[in-house]
Amino acid sequence: MDKKSLTALARQQLKLAGSATSGRSSQTVYGGHQRSLRQTVIALSAGKSLAEHDSPGEATLLVLSGKLNLVCGSDQWKGSTGDFLTVPADRHSVEALEDVAFLLTVAMKG
Repeated sequence: MDKKSLTALARQQLKLAGSATSGRSSQTVYGGHQRSLRQTVIALSAGKSLAEHDSPGEATLLVLSGKLNLVCGSDQWKGSTGDFLTVPADRHSVEALEDVAFLLTVAMKG
C-alpha cells in the first residue's frame, strides 16, 4: 500500500513550475512506462500551456487547484478545482487560465 497527498504534491509542483523557465512541472505518482496505467500530477503557471499533442490512450484529468482550458479543435472545456474532465482521443492542448495543478490519468494503449 502506498499513500500520497495529492494536495501536497500539487503545491510542490506549482512551486517548481513557478521557478521553471518553462512554467511547468510534473511528477508521476503511479505507474510509468512498465505499466498500462499512469497517473501524473502536472502543474502549469498562469498563461502557460501543454501544446497540442496526441493522446497516448484513454485519459482523464482531475483539477486539483486553479483553472484551465482543455482544447480540442474548436471545442474547449473550462475546468476548475474539483472538476473531472474526460480527455478527447483527438489532438488536444491544455491552457492554464491561472496557476493550475491537475492529476492526469492515462490508460496506455496496448
